[in-house]
Amino acid sequence: MTTPSPSSSRGPLLNCLLKIVPCLVSLLLTLAAQADMSPTTSAPEPRIATVDWTIAETLLALGVTPLAMGDVNSYRAWVGEPRLPAGVIDIGLRMQPNRELLAELKPDLILISPLMASLESTLSRIAPVQSIALYEPDADLWQRLREATLTIAALVNRTAEAERQLAVLDRDLARMKTSLPADLPPLLLVQFIDERHVRVFGRHSLFEAVMTRLGLRNAWQGETNAWGFSVVSLEQFLTLPEARLVVVDPVPVGVSERLQEPGLWQHLPLVKQGKVLHLPAVWSFGGILAARRFADLLSEALREASPSDPATHVNTKGGTR
Repeated sequence: MTTPSPSSSRGPLLNCLLKIVPCLVSLLLTLAAQADMSPTTSAPEPRIATVDWTIAETLLALGVTPLAMGDVNSYRAWVGEPRLPAGVIDIGLRMQPNRELLAELKPDLILISPLMASLESTLSRIAPVQSIALYEPDADLWQRLREATLTIAALVNRTAEAERQLAVLDRDLARMKTSLPADLPPLLLVQFIDERHVRVFGRHSLFEAVMTRLGLRNAWQGETNAWGFSVVSLEQFLTLPEARLVVVDPVPVGVSERLQEPGLWQHLPLVKQGKVLHLPAVWSFGGILAARRFADLLSEALREASPSDPATHVNTKGGTR
């Protein structure tokens, strides 16, 4: 018996495939052409103006540049990072934005915080206005930060990016916590108002929320306002138990020089014992990027400091020595 050759058995199959291939190619070309003609399913990003720095910071974190923002120069001093792109238009004071300029810009949406609620009636004549709250009395700040971030992300079609960044922030805070020295003293977080008065940050503040996730204790257990700080005089720190003082920029003009003169600051036990750390500007009422920046700066400063460090003072340029 003669065994059939492979070529003879494949003859009918090959002929069949040769007939089918042209049809398949034609079908694929038709589908490709229809895909090119189909409208995109993703909506364009809205052109957003805002008078709130935290909202602007969050937009930038999500890769969206706001069309316009209030108090651009002050943002650079108080917020620092993320840096504003040069194309962001300054619409004047946050509480008194330039309405004529806003009308000329024709934004698709204006975002405000409840603090600016009085602006809503006039701004809504220019474009739809939406208020987004981060700081609310008796609310869990960290949960509100997450909710506000996702709310803003939904407006600019960046929900997936927001969820990714929130997950990365949680992961990195947990990592930083394990890298910190053991047995650190409680920290006293302040920003200078003048040479005798500071804002001290406690419950409901972004700074304390981050410190909690880093396993750090806050030395200030006094009352705070809805924004998480109290205004106190330096005298209130004279009898404070063991703590490390952390000064956050910016320091007002002239205050650094006056702190170098003999006076109350130089006689504070926390200063005399060399327990002062100094951090660059971080927006104390910020969002996820401010939280991340504060965590990075604080954990780095704590790792670099040692109990034998000499006294660290705010110098005449606002830095430390």
